[in-house]
Amino acid sequence: MEKSIKEIDEIVKNESLFVSEVMGELEKTIVGQKYLLQRLLVGLLSDGHILLEGVPGLAKTLAVKTLAQSVDCKFSRIQFTPDLLPGDIIGTMVFNPKTGDFAVKKGPVFANLILADEINRAPAKVQSALLEAMQERQVSIAEKTFPLDEPFMVLATQNPIEQEGTYPLPEAQIDRFMLKLKITYPDKKEEKEIMEKVSSNNFEAVKKVVNSDRIKKARSSVRMVYMDEKIKDYIVDIVIATRQPDDYKIKDLKNMILYGASPRASIYLAEASKCYAFISGRGYVTPEDVKNIAPDVLRHRIILTYEAEAENITSEDIVKRLLSEVEVP
Repeated sequence: MEKSIKEIDEIVKNESLFVSEVMGELEKTIVGQKYLLQRLLVGLLSDGHILLEGVPGLAKTLAVKTLAQSVDCKFSRIQFTPDLLPGDIIGTMVFNPKTGDFAVKKGPVFANLILADEINRAPAKVQSALLEAMQERQVSIAEKTFPLDEPFMVLATQNPIEQEGTYPLPEAQIDRFMLKLKITYPDKKEEKEIMEKVSSNNFEAVKKVVNSDRIKKARSSVRMVYMDEKIKDYIVDIVIATRQPDDYKIKDLKNMILYGASPRASIYLAEASKCYAFISGRGYVTPEDVKNIAPDVLRHRIILTYEAEAENITSEDIVKRLLSEVEVP
């Protein structure tokens, strides 16, 4: 028997109580950046990977490490460099001279939370080594396949592509990330607080407030969050509008979009919207939830034409326009 919206709402309110605890721990170290912290929780609770983009010094790595400190599960950090090899990530076969046999030495990808730091500093072959792990939740070493423990989440950071010594991520890999977050500079008040905090080393110790079992249980509750048929249609309309803007009377975007978002965008937008409602303590999705999370789901899935690039139009501009034009239920 299906639960009523009221019952779901009550379950979500009880199950999401730990969200404020985790946020409290993150805010002990991270000043401001509420947008970033909320999206980290959305990724964690919706079983999705996250790509964080921003210039150096914006606390991308620190935020991920602080999240790992607040969650009682295995954490692994991989620093991507131009000389990194696929085996450095997934592991390799090691010869044991005493027994004359080869044994598997597992790499750092065998953890629950993976920080792939500066992922676009390594060549494509190394970046693609994460693909099987991210999508299939398994790793192949030699002829053996090893399943990865749940929860499994990759949080990758990257500097803007224009910076020296960086490589564009393959399209197939970018699409595996549920969210791509654009991290911006703090405001004047936040920057002063950061300066004072670091200068005086005034940081509280971060405590572990949630474990793997609690996360799995919360994910089950996220899946229960009610989504009306009109909201589902709204999500599909937004995604299809990236492919066929003409159908939604946004004719001037036709020559700006080379490829629109794939069906994976619809799936991720629905899941992320449910999770956004969950961390807000609600058991149902509103159009505002969809609009709030849509830029993070879509910004890396729209490929622009040369004409758009020539006119300095970004995928951000396209998403913003679509959200303003597609009819809200």
